[in-house]
Amino acid sequence: MKTDKGRHALVIGGSMAGLLAARILTNHFDRVTVVERDFLPEEPQPRPGVPQAKHVHVLLARGKQILEQLFPGIDAELTAAGAPSVDWAADCLWLGLWGWTPRFPSHVVTHTCSRHFLEWVVRRRLTAYSNVQFLDGTQVRELLTDESRSIVTGVRVHSRNDTQETELTADLVVDASGRNSPLPKWLEDLGYSAPPETAINSFLGYSTCWYQPPEGFQPDWKVLLISYRPPENERSGLLYPVEGNRWIVNLAGVARDYPPTDEAGFLEFASSLRSPSIYEAIKNAKPLGAIHGYRRTENRWRHYEKLSKLPEGLIAIGDAVCAFNPFYGQGMTTAALGALTLDNCLHQQFQRSQNNLTGLTRRFQKQLAHILKTPWLMAAGEDLRWATTEGGKRSWVTQLMQRYMDRVLLLALDHPEVHRTFVEVIHMLKPSTALFHPHILLRVLRQIGASPKEGSSKVMTNSLTHSYNSPALHHER
Repeated sequence: MKTDKGRHALVIGGSMAGLLAARILTNHFDRVTVVERDFLPEEPQPRPGVPQAKHVHVLLARGKQILEQLFPGIDAELTAAGAPSVDWAADCLWLGLWGWTPRFPSHVVTHTCSRHFLEWVVRRRLTAYSNVQFLDGTQVRELLTDESRSIVTGVRVHSRNDTQETELTADLVVDASGRNSPLPKWLEDLGYSAPPETAINSFLGYSTCWYQPPEGFQPDWKVLLISYRPPENERSGLLYPVEGNRWIVNLAGVARDYPPTDEAGFLEFASSLRSPSIYEAIKNAKPLGAIHGYRRTENRWRHYEKLSKLPEGLIAIGDAVCAFNPFYGQGMTTAALGALTLDNCLHQQFQRSQNNLTGLTRRFQKQLAHILKTPWLMAAGEDLRWATTEGGKRSWVTQLMQRYMDRVLLLALDHPEVHRTFVEVIHMLKPSTALFHPHILLRVLRQIGASPKEGSSKVMTNSLTHSYNSPALHHER
Protein backbone atom coordinates (compact mmCIF):
# COMPACT_ATOMS: atom_id res chain seq x y z
CA MET A 1 0.00 0.00 0.00
CA LYS A 2 1.46 3.34 -1.04
CA THR A 3 1.80 6.01 1.61
CA ASP A 4 2.87 9.65 1.46
CA LYS A 5 4.49 9.50 4.89
CA GLY A 6 7.82 8.28 6.24
CA ARG A 7 8.16 6.46 9.50
CA HIS A 8 10.39 8.43 11.85
CA ALA A 9 12.17 11.78 11.61
CA LEU A 10 14.54 13.13 14.25
CA VAL A 11 15.45 16.79 14.81
CA ILE A 12 18.64 17.79 16.60
CA GLY A 13 17.90 21.02 18.47
CA GLY A 14 14.73 22.45 19.98
CA SER A 15 15.27 26.08 19.09
CA MET A 16 13.09 27.98 16.59
CA ALA A 17 14.62 26.35 13.50
CA GLY A 18 14.21 22.91 15.03
CA LEU A 19 10.65 23.55 16.18
CA LEU A 20 9.55 24.80 12.78
CA ALA A 21 11.27 21.90 11.02
CA ALA A 22 9.53 19.49 13.42
CA ARG A 23 6.17 21.08 12.62
CA ILE A 24 6.78 20.45 8.91
CA LEU A 25 7.87 16.88 9.58
CA THR A 26 4.54 16.12 11.28
CA ASN A 27 2.99 16.41 7.81
CA HIS A 28 5.26 13.75 6.34
CA PHE A 29 6.30 11.28 9.07
CA ASP A 30 4.44 9.01 11.45
CA ARG A 31 6.70 10.01 14.34
CA VAL A 32 8.85 13.07 14.99
CA THR A 33 11.41 13.29 17.80
CA VAL A 34 13.05 16.54 18.89
CA VAL A 35 16.32 16.01 20.80
CA GLU A 36 17.38 19.04 22.86
CA ARG A 37 20.41 19.18 25.14
CA ASP A 38 18.80 21.76 27.46
CA PHE A 39 16.08 20.90 29.90
CA LEU A 40 13.06 22.69 28.43
CA PRO A 41 11.35 25.11 30.85
CA GLU A 42 7.64 24.80 31.53
CA GLU A 43 7.27 28.58 31.54
CA PRO A 44 8.73 31.25 29.21
CA GLN A 45 12.30 31.79 30.36
CA PRO A 46 15.78 31.90 28.82
CA ARG A 47 17.81 28.70 28.57
CA PRO A 48 21.56 28.12 28.26
CA GLY A 49 21.38 26.79 24.70
CA VAL A 50 20.17 30.16 23.41
CA PRO A 51 22.89 32.61 24.49
CA GLN A 52 21.06 35.48 22.76
CA ALA A 53 17.73 34.78 24.48
CA LYS A 54 17.88 37.94 26.60
CA HIS A 55 18.60 40.14 23.59
CA VAL A 56 16.23 41.55 20.97
CA HIS A 57 14.78 39.04 18.51
CA VAL A 58 12.68 40.39 15.67
CA LEU A 59 10.18 38.17 13.88
CA LEU A 60 9.82 39.83 10.49
CA ALA A 61 6.44 40.15 8.80
CA ARG A 62 7.11 37.21 6.46
CA GLY A 63 8.04 35.10 9.47
CA LYS A 64 4.80 36.10 11.16
CA GLN A 65 2.84 34.97 8.09
CA ILE A 66 4.57 31.58 8.10
CA LEU A 67 3.96 31.06 11.82
CA GLU A 68 0.27 31.75 11.33
CA GLN A 69 0.24 29.33 8.39
CA LEU A 70 1.87 26.55 10.43
CA PHE A 71 0.06 27.29 13.71
CA PRO A 72 -3.32 28.89 12.90
CA GLY A 73 -4.45 31.28 15.61
CA ILE A 74 -0.97 31.97 16.98
CA ASP A 75 -1.28 35.64 16.03
CA ALA A 76 -4.37 36.01 18.21
CA GLU A 77 -2.62 34.09 20.97
CA LEU A 78 0.28 36.56 20.97
CA THR A 79 -2.17 39.44 21.08
CA ALA A 80 -4.00 37.93 24.04
CA ALA A 81 -0.69 37.43 25.85
CA GLY A 82 0.09 41.14 25.62
CA ALA A 83 2.67 41.11 22.83
CA PRO A 84 2.57 44.63 21.33
CA SER A 85 1.47 45.08 17.73
CA VAL A 86 3.83 47.29 15.72
CA ASP A 87 3.30 48.90 12.34
CA TRP A 88 6.89 49.21 11.15
CA ALA A 89 6.20 52.38 9.17
CA ALA A 90 3.80 54.16 11.54
CA ASP A 91 5.01 53.02 14.98
CA CYS A 92 8.76 52.91 14.44
CA LEU A 93 10.65 56.17 14.94
CA TRP A 94 13.74 55.47 12.87
CA LEU A 95 16.82 57.61 12.40
CA GLY A 96 18.26 56.10 9.24
CA LEU A 97 21.32 56.86 7.17
CA TRP A 98 20.18 60.33 6.05
CA GLY A 99 17.55 61.31 8.62
CA TRP A 100 14.28 60.37 10.29
CA THR A 101 12.25 58.09 8.02
CA PRO A 102 8.64 59.00 7.13
CA ARG A 103 5.87 57.58 9.28
CA PHE A 104 2.51 56.44 7.92
CA PRO A 105 0.13 53.48 8.30
CA SER A 106 1.21 50.37 6.42
CA HIS A 107 0.37 46.68 6.25
CA VAL A 108 3.80 45.69 7.59
CA VAL A 109 2.62 44.78 11.08
CA THR A 110 4.10 42.26 13.51
CA HIS A 111 4.00 41.38 17.18
CA THR A 112 7.05 42.25 19.25
CA CYS A 113 7.89 39.86 22.06
CA SER A 114 10.84 38.23 23.79
CA ARG A 115 12.60 35.30 22.15
CA HIS A 116 12.00 32.89 24.99
CA PHE A 117 8.27 33.74 25.07
CA LEU A 118 7.83 33.17 21.34
CA GLU A 119 9.78 29.92 21.47
CA TRP A 120 7.65 28.75 24.41
CA VAL A 121 4.41 29.52 22.56
CA VAL A 122 5.59 27.66 19.45
CA ARG A 123 6.84 24.69 21.49
CA ARG A 124 3.56 24.47 23.39
CA ARG A 125 1.67 24.45 20.09
CA LEU A 126 3.91 21.68 18.78
CA THR A 127 3.42 19.46 21.83
CA ALA A 128 -0.27 19.29 20.90
CA TYR A 129 0.66 17.07 17.94
CA SER A 130 0.28 13.44 18.97
CA ASN A 131 3.16 12.26 16.75
CA VAL A 132 5.75 14.60 18.29
CA GLN A 133 8.03 13.62 21.17
CA PHE A 134 10.57 15.84 22.97
CA LEU A 135 13.74 14.37 24.51
CA ASP A 136 15.18 17.25 26.51
CA GLY A 137 18.32 17.12 28.61
CA THR A 138 19.70 14.88 25.87
CA GLN A 139 22.75 15.45 23.67
CA VAL A 140 23.49 13.84 20.32
CA ARG A 141 26.98 12.32 20.34
CA GLU A 142 27.32 11.04 16.77
CA LEU A 143 25.52 9.96 13.64
CA LEU A 144 24.69 6.32 12.93
CA THR A 145 24.97 4.96 9.39
CA ASP A 146 24.62 1.79 7.39
CA GLU A 147 27.73 -0.31 6.69
CA SER A 148 28.59 1.66 3.57
CA ARG A 149 28.30 4.95 5.49
CA SER A 150 26.18 6.25 2.64
CA ILE A 151 22.92 6.50 4.60
CA VAL A 152 22.37 8.06 8.04
CA THR A 153 20.19 5.69 10.03
CA GLY A 154 19.92 7.56 13.32
CA VAL A 155 21.94 9.06 16.16
CA ARG A 156 23.66 8.06 19.37
CA VAL A 157 22.47 10.16 22.32
CA HIS A 158 23.43 10.72 25.92
CA SER A 159 20.84 11.73 28.49
CA ARG A 160 21.91 13.99 31.35
CA ASN A 161 19.61 11.91 33.57
CA ASP A 162 21.37 8.69 32.63
CA THR A 163 25.02 7.68 32.37
CA GLN A 164 24.42 5.35 29.42
CA GLU A 165 24.21 6.16 25.74
CA THR A 166 21.27 5.16 23.58
CA GLU A 167 20.85 4.63 19.87
CA LEU A 168 17.84 6.16 18.14
CA THR A 169 17.03 5.05 14.61
CA ALA A 170 15.42 7.43 12.14
CA ASP A 171 14.64 7.63 8.43
CA LEU A 172 15.62 11.31 8.38
CA VAL A 173 17.90 13.27 10.71
CA VAL A 174 17.63 17.08 10.68
CA ASP A 175 20.50 19.10 12.14
CA ALA A 176 19.06 22.28 13.67
CA SER A 177 21.69 22.60 16.38
CA GLY A 178 22.68 26.18 15.58
CA ARG A 179 25.95 28.07 15.14
CA ASN A 180 27.93 25.47 17.08
CA SER A 181 26.71 22.56 14.97
CA PRO A 182 29.11 19.58 15.15
CA LEU A 183 27.92 18.31 11.76
CA PRO A 184 31.12 19.26 9.85
CA LYS A 185 33.18 17.15 12.28
CA TRP A 186 30.66 14.29 12.16
CA LEU A 187 30.92 14.23 8.38
CA GLU A 188 34.71 14.11 8.53
CA ASP A 189 34.52 11.26 11.04
CA LEU A 190 32.44 9.35 8.47
CA GLY A 191 34.96 9.98 5.70
CA TYR A 192 33.19 12.90 4.03
CA SER A 193 34.48 16.43 3.51
CA ALA A 194 33.43 19.25 5.78
CA PRO A 195 31.55 21.95 3.88
CA PRO A 196 33.47 25.02 2.69
CA GLU A 197 32.62 28.08 4.77
CA THR A 198 32.24 31.78 4.09
CA ALA A 199 32.66 34.07 7.10
CA ILE A 200 32.24 37.85 7.22
CA ASN A 201 32.84 39.55 10.54
CA SER A 202 32.35 43.27 11.21
CA PHE A 203 33.18 42.70 14.89
CA LEU A 204 29.84 44.12 15.95
CA GLY A 205 28.96 43.62 19.58
CA TYR A 206 25.94 44.62 21.58
CA SER A 207 24.66 44.96 25.12
CA THR A 208 21.07 44.66 26.24
CA CYS A 209 19.11 45.84 29.24
CA TRP A 210 15.44 45.27 30.05
CA TYR A 211 13.47 48.19 31.46
CA GLN A 212 10.14 49.05 32.99
CA PRO A 213 8.99 52.21 31.13
CA PRO A 214 8.75 55.36 33.28
CA GLU A 215 5.32 55.87 34.77
CA GLY A 216 3.20 58.19 32.66
CA PHE A 217 5.62 58.07 29.71
CA GLN A 218 3.49 58.18 26.54
CA PRO A 219 5.56 58.67 23.37
CA ASP A 220 4.01 58.69 19.90
CA TRP A 221 6.13 55.68 18.91
CA LYS A 222 6.41 52.05 19.98
CA VAL A 223 9.85 51.21 18.55
CA LEU A 224 12.82 53.57 18.55
CA LEU A 225 15.72 52.81 16.21
CA ILE A 226 18.90 54.87 15.88
CA SER A 227 21.08 53.52 13.08
CA TYR A 228 24.83 53.87 12.72
CA ARG A 229 26.16 55.87 9.78
CA PRO A 230 29.19 54.43 7.98
CA PRO A 231 32.00 55.19 7.92
CA GLU A 232 32.20 57.85 10.63
CA ASN A 233 29.61 56.64 13.15
CA GLU A 234 29.81 53.06 14.43
CA ARG A 235 27.12 53.10 17.12
CA SER A 236 23.43 52.25 17.04
CA GLY A 237 20.56 51.50 19.38
CA LEU A 238 17.12 49.91 19.46
CA LEU A 239 14.30 50.25 21.98
CA TYR A 240 11.92 47.33 21.50
CA PRO A 241 8.63 46.73 23.38
CA VAL A 242 7.73 43.22 24.55
CA GLU A 243 5.05 41.44 26.53
CA GLY A 244 4.51 42.51 30.13
CA ASN A 245 4.81 46.23 29.32
CA ARG A 246 8.60 46.04 29.17
CA TRP A 247 11.29 47.45 26.94
CA ILE A 248 14.34 45.63 25.66
CA VAL A 249 17.04 48.19 24.88
CA ASN A 250 19.89 47.04 22.67
CA LEU A 251 23.01 49.15 22.10
CA ALA A 252 25.52 48.08 19.46
CA GLY A 253 28.94 49.09 18.17
CA VAL A 254 30.89 47.98 15.10
CA ALA A 255 34.65 47.42 14.80
CA ARG A 256 34.98 46.29 18.42
CA ASP A 257 33.42 49.49 19.74
CA TYR A 258 31.53 47.34 22.21
CA PRO A 259 28.96 48.95 24.54
CA PRO A 260 29.58 48.49 28.28
CA THR A 261 27.60 46.16 30.51
CA ASP A 262 27.52 48.39 33.60
CA GLU A 263 24.59 50.77 34.07
CA ALA A 264 26.57 54.03 33.99
CA GLY A 265 28.54 52.99 30.92
CA PHE A 266 25.40 51.73 29.21
CA LEU A 267 23.63 55.07 29.69
CA GLU A 268 26.71 57.00 28.56
CA PHE A 269 26.89 54.90 25.39
CA ALA A 270 23.17 55.53 24.76
CA SER A 271 23.72 59.28 25.06
CA SER A 272 26.52 59.11 22.46
CA LEU A 273 24.32 57.85 19.62
CA ARG A 274 23.49 60.08 16.66
CA SER A 275 20.37 61.08 18.54
CA PRO A 276 20.07 60.88 22.34
CA SER A 277 16.45 59.75 21.97
CA ILE A 278 16.98 56.33 23.55
CA TYR A 279 18.95 57.85 26.40
CA GLU A 280 16.14 60.34 27.09
CA ALA A 281 13.62 57.49 27.13
CA ILE A 282 15.54 55.22 29.52
CA LYS A 283 17.37 57.64 31.83
CA ASN A 284 14.43 57.57 34.26
CA ALA A 285 13.31 54.03 33.47
CA LYS A 286 13.79 51.16 35.91
CA PRO A 287 16.28 48.44 34.88
CA LEU A 288 14.80 44.95 35.37
CA GLY A 289 18.05 43.07 35.76
CA ALA A 290 21.65 42.85 34.73
CA ILE A 291 22.96 44.13 31.41
CA HIS A 292 24.01 41.32 29.06
CA GLY A 293 26.64 41.52 26.32
CA TYR A 294 27.03 39.49 23.15
CA ARG A 295 29.98 39.46 20.76
CA ARG A 296 29.62 36.49 18.41
CA THR A 297 27.96 38.19 15.47
CA GLU A 298 29.87 37.04 12.40
CA ASN A 299 27.96 35.92 9.32
CA ARG A 300 28.88 32.28 8.66
CA TRP A 301 27.62 30.13 5.80
CA ARG A 302 28.47 26.44 5.66
CA HIS A 303 28.03 25.54 2.00
CA TYR A 304 26.57 22.04 2.16
CA GLU A 305 25.10 22.70 -1.27
CA LYS A 306 28.62 22.70 -2.73
CA LEU A 307 29.63 19.26 -1.46
CA SER A 308 29.80 16.64 -4.20
CA LYS A 309 29.01 13.86 -1.77
CA LEU A 310 26.74 13.70 1.28
CA PRO A 311 25.10 10.79 3.08
CA GLU A 312 21.41 10.28 2.45
CA GLY A 313 18.89 10.64 5.26
CA LEU A 314 20.49 13.81 6.62
CA ILE A 315 19.83 17.53 6.17
CA ALA A 316 20.92 20.70 7.94
CA ILE A 317 18.80 23.79 8.50
CA GLY A 318 18.78 27.15 10.28
CA ASP A 319 21.96 28.53 11.87
CA ALA A 320 23.57 25.11 11.47
CA VAL A 321 23.85 26.07 7.79
CA CYS A 322 23.83 29.86 7.70
CA ALA A 323 24.10 32.12 10.73
CA PHE A 324 23.61 35.82 10.06
CA ASN A 325 24.78 38.78 12.08
CA PRO A 326 21.93 38.74 14.64
CA PHE A 327 21.79 42.54 14.56
CA TYR A 328 19.78 42.42 11.32
CA GLY A 329 17.00 40.25 12.76
CA GLN A 330 16.80 37.78 9.86
CA GLY A 331 17.43 34.48 11.66
CA MET A 332 13.96 33.34 12.74
CA THR A 333 12.26 34.37 9.51
CA THR A 334 14.93 32.70 7.37
CA ALA A 335 14.51 29.54 9.48
CA ALA A 336 10.77 29.70 8.76
CA LEU A 337 11.46 30.01 5.02
CA GLY A 338 13.78 27.02 5.34
CA ALA A 339 10.97 25.04 6.95
CA LEU A 340 8.65 25.80 4.02
CA THR A 341 11.42 24.71 1.65
CA LEU A 342 11.67 21.42 3.54
CA ASP A 343 7.91 20.96 3.27
CA ASN A 344 8.03 21.42 -0.49
CA CYS A 345 10.99 19.06 -0.91
CA LEU A 346 9.37 16.32 1.15
CA HIS A 347 6.08 16.68 -0.69
CA GLN A 348 7.86 16.24 -4.01
CA GLN A 349 9.97 13.39 -2.61
CA PHE A 350 7.05 11.28 -1.43
CA GLN A 351 5.16 11.94 -4.64
CA ARG A 352 8.03 10.34 -6.52
CA SER A 353 8.45 7.21 -4.42
CA GLN A 354 7.14 5.37 -1.39
CA ASN A 355 9.20 6.00 1.77
CA ASN A 356 12.33 6.60 -0.29
CA LEU A 357 14.45 9.60 0.66
CA THR A 358 17.20 9.06 -1.91
CA GLY A 359 18.20 12.40 -3.38
CA LEU A 360 16.44 14.51 -0.75
CA THR A 361 19.64 15.65 0.97
CA ARG A 362 21.26 17.31 -2.03
CA ARG A 363 17.97 18.62 -3.39
CA PHE A 364 17.05 20.29 -0.12
CA GLN A 365 20.47 21.81 0.56
CA LYS A 366 20.55 23.33 -2.93
CA GLN A 367 17.06 24.77 -2.63
CA LEU A 368 17.84 26.11 0.84
CA ALA A 369 20.98 27.81 -0.52
CA HIS A 370 18.80 29.62 -3.04
CA ILE A 371 16.58 30.90 -0.21
CA LEU A 372 19.64 32.06 1.75
CA LYS A 373 21.12 34.23 -1.00
CA THR A 374 19.01 37.35 -0.44
CA PRO A 375 19.27 37.63 3.37
CA TRP A 376 22.98 36.81 3.11
CA LEU A 377 23.59 39.59 0.61
CA MET A 378 21.68 42.04 2.80
CA ALA A 379 23.57 41.18 5.99
CA ALA A 380 27.00 40.69 4.45
CA GLY A 381 26.63 43.78 2.28
CA GLU A 382 25.95 45.93 5.33
CA ASP A 383 28.88 44.48 7.26
CA LEU A 384 31.22 45.04 4.31
CA ARG A 385 30.64 48.78 4.58
CA TRP A 386 33.28 48.86 7.32
CA ALA A 387 37.00 48.88 6.48
CA THR A 388 37.69 46.80 9.60
CA THR A 389 35.42 43.92 8.49
CA GLU A 390 37.24 40.64 7.92
CA GLY A 391 36.25 38.10 5.26
CA GLY A 392 34.28 38.45 2.06
CA LYS A 393 35.16 40.48 -0.99
CA ARG A 394 34.66 44.22 -1.41
CA SER A 395 34.07 43.94 -5.13
CA TRP A 396 32.99 46.78 -7.38
CA VAL A 397 29.57 45.11 -7.54
CA THR A 398 29.24 45.27 -3.75
CA GLN A 399 30.32 48.91 -3.70
CA LEU A 400 27.90 49.77 -6.51
CA MET A 401 25.04 48.09 -4.65
CA GLN A 402 25.90 49.96 -1.45
CA ARG A 403 25.88 53.28 -3.27
CA TYR A 404 22.59 52.46 -4.93
CA MET A 405 21.03 51.55 -1.59
CA ASP A 406 22.30 54.82 -0.10
CA ARG A 407 20.43 56.68 -2.82
CA VAL A 408 17.29 54.62 -2.23
CA LEU A 409 17.39 55.48 1.46
CA LEU A 410 17.83 59.15 0.63
CA LEU A 411 14.94 59.01 -1.82
CA ALA A 412 12.74 57.31 0.78
CA LEU A 413 12.83 60.34 3.08
CA ASP A 414 10.73 62.38 0.65
CA HIS A 415 8.79 59.51 -0.90
CA PRO A 416 6.84 57.36 1.59
CA GLU A 417 6.02 54.79 -1.09
CA VAL A 418 9.76 54.13 -1.53
CA HIS A 419 10.19 53.75 2.21
CA ARG A 420 7.25 51.33 2.24
CA THR A 421 8.94 49.20 -0.42
CA PHE A 422 12.21 49.27 1.52
CA VAL A 423 10.44 48.12 4.70
CA GLU A 424 8.67 45.37 2.76
CA VAL A 425 12.02 44.13 1.43
CA ILE A 426 13.54 44.17 4.91
CA HIS A 427 10.59 42.14 6.20
CA MET A 428 10.99 39.67 3.29
CA LEU A 429 7.52 40.43 1.94
CA LYS A 430 9.05 41.48 -1.37
CA PRO A 431 12.26 40.42 -3.12
CA SER A 432 15.20 42.81 -3.18
CA THR A 433 14.53 43.34 -6.89
CA ALA A 434 11.52 45.46 -5.86
CA LEU A 435 14.01 48.24 -5.05
CA PHE A 436 14.98 48.26 -8.74
CA HIS A 437 11.46 48.80 -10.00
CA PRO A 438 11.48 51.52 -12.70
CA HIS A 439 9.61 54.01 -10.50
CA ILE A 440 12.48 53.78 -7.97
CA LEU A 441 15.37 53.21 -10.36
CA LEU A 442 14.57 56.26 -12.51
CA ARG A 443 14.30 58.52 -9.47
CA VAL A 444 17.63 57.25 -8.17
CA LEU A 445 19.28 57.92 -11.53
CA ARG A 446 17.90 61.45 -11.58
CA GLN A 447 19.49 62.28 -8.21
CA ILE A 448 22.93 60.88 -9.06
CA GLY A 449 24.20 64.32 -10.03
CA ALA A 450 23.53 65.72 -6.54
CA SER A 451 25.65 64.99 -3.49
CA PRO A 452 23.76 62.86 -0.95
CA LYS A 453 25.05 65.13 1.82
CA GLU A 454 23.59 68.18 0.09
CA GLY A 455 20.36 66.39 -0.65
CA SER A 456 20.11 65.09 2.87
CA SER A 457 20.57 68.40 4.66
CA LYS A 458 17.08 69.59 3.77
CA VAL A 459 15.31 66.37 4.62
CA MET A 460 17.27 65.99 7.86
CA THR A 461 16.30 69.53 8.87
CA ASN A 462 12.66 68.81 8.08
CA SER A 463 12.83 65.52 9.97
CA LEU A 464 14.40 67.17 12.99
CA THR A 465 11.79 69.92 13.01
CA HIS A 466 9.12 67.23 13.05
CA SER A 467 10.97 65.26 15.71
CA TYR A 468 10.80 68.08 18.24
CA ASN A 469 7.10 67.30 18.51
CA SER A 470 7.85 63.77 19.70
CA PRO A 471 8.53 63.03 23.38
CA ALA A 472 12.09 62.23 24.38
CA LEU A 473 13.60 63.53 21.14
CA HIS A 474 16.22 66.24 20.86
CA HIS A 475 19.06 67.12 18.47
CA GLU A 476 20.73 64.75 16.06
CA ARG A 477 24.44 64.11 15.75
